[in-house]
Amino acid sequence: MSIQVKFFASLRESLGQSDTIVEQASTVADVWAQATDSAAAPKNMLVAVNLDYATMQSQVADGDEVAFFPPVTGG
Repeated sequence: MSIQVKFFASLRESLGQSDTIVEQASTVADVWAQATDSAAAPKNMLVAVNLDYATMQSQVADGDEVAFFPPVTGG
C-alpha cells in the first residue's frame, strides 16, 4: 500500500515538508498521524482525498492522494 500525502501553505511550513508517502493507513486520521509523527491536527483543517473533500474519518486505499490544507481565513 502506498498513499501520497501533500501539505499546503502554513502546514507545509510548520511541518517542514511538502509531501511524503505513507505505507499503511485505513483512514485520513491514520495518514495524518503517520505523516506527522502524531502531531496535533489543526482545528478546521481541510482535507481532500483524490481531489474530493473528505473528513478525518474518510477511508483511504492504495494509490490514493491525501492533501491537507490549513483553515482558510480572510476578511
